[in-house]
Amino acid sequence: MFRRIRISSPWCPIMTYAVNPAINRIEAPPIMEAQTWVRPGLRNRKLLNLCQAVPSWKCSDELDDEVARLAHQPGISLYTDIYGIPELRAAIADHLSADYKGKVGAQNVCVTAGCNQAFAAAIMAVAKAGDNVIVPVPYFFNHTMWLGMLGVEARYIPGIGEPDPADAAKLIDDRTRAIVLCSPNNPTGAIYAPDTIKALFELARASGIALIIDETYKDFRDGDAPAHPIFSIDGWEDAFIHLYSFSKAFSMTGYRVGAITASTRVLAEVEKIMDCLAICTTHISQRAALFALTTLNDWKNAKIAMMHGRLSALRKAFARNDLKYQLISSGALFAYVKHPFADETAKQVAMRLAGEHDLLCLPGSMFGPGQEQYLRIAFANAEATDMETLVDRLVESQRRG
Repeated sequence: MFRRIRISSPWCPIMTYAVNPAINRIEAPPIMEAQTWVRPGLRNRKLLNLCQAVPSWKCSDELDDEVARLAHQPGISLYTDIYGIPELRAAIADHLSADYKGKVGAQNVCVTAGCNQAFAAAIMAVAKAGDNVIVPVPYFFNHTMWLGMLGVEARYIPGIGEPDPADAAKLIDDRTRAIVLCSPNNPTGAIYAPDTIKALFELARASGIALIIDETYKDFRDGDAPAHPIFSIDGWEDAFIHLYSFSKAFSMTGYRVGAITASTRVLAEVEKIMDCLAICTTHISQRAALFALTTLNDWKNAKIAMMHGRLSALRKAFARNDLKYQLISSGALFAYVKHPFADETAKQVAMRLAGEHDLLCLPGSMFGPGQEQYLRIAFANAEATDMETLVDRLVESQRRG
């Protein structure tokens, strides 16, 4: 049944209206909740805010100048094609073809308002209420939030490391519509092996379902080897949907630009969804993304190298002998940490770290079942020199009472 809300005002009688129970039963956005755990008032040391993967650096000065120039261009305030401006679609296709040593055409690309919208549109295009989608645990919470809102069941592959294709195969039935991956993984930072991704693609294709992979953080992997071979496989379009974002690699979180790369058959359905959600991604943001993708590769690579340095500093800091927290997995912008408190839930530990130790991170329980012993640390917002401070505060939290 629908939940009803009572409203009253001086000029109208008391009345009620219903809210959608499919939305009402979904938990509030986790990061917004976590922000409330921080101690109010003045503090005598810096808050380490490691709850969200927001780069600590701004976008490039060249991009700022380009956006200022674009703001005065004729037509920049108008709609674009629903799929996005042709130049950006072609540039994304070229980028993916080069990055994965594969074959991607502009006709396979739809520009979206960030990767969350890309995921939302992709799922709506392939699944309906009553269907199911297979998701490794721990998962990115916005993915399962959206599945819940649509009435699509999430079926979980257990384990923190590589998802096992054999485990995924056991979950597939006639209502399964997709396998969803996120690599490098949010929340763990784990980077799935190319062979694992290929095996899951082959399973999806043989089962008549889609493999949907969110590769928002792909640029932060080590080395230049392709993350997987899927785009080089003939007929990849039959069972593959790729999601990308400009938010992290180019520090463009507020510009909201992402992309879906898929078959033209799937994009024909995505077009309908996009027309109702946003019509198109903001024109000036698309032009900014085009400039970033075609001009700022050296700038991007310098920031990626900086993040690799932060990751190394984090791993080194966690090697301390007096630390009881365990670094389970780390990569890209994330670390997944096992806390030592058997008598506390992950949320209790995270709230205590925020309220008593000025360290804000997210509990593993926000990322799926069986995650009560874990915390997610998103360290893009921390300098390399902050990693020792991070560990100092974790050690400090070990001395309770």
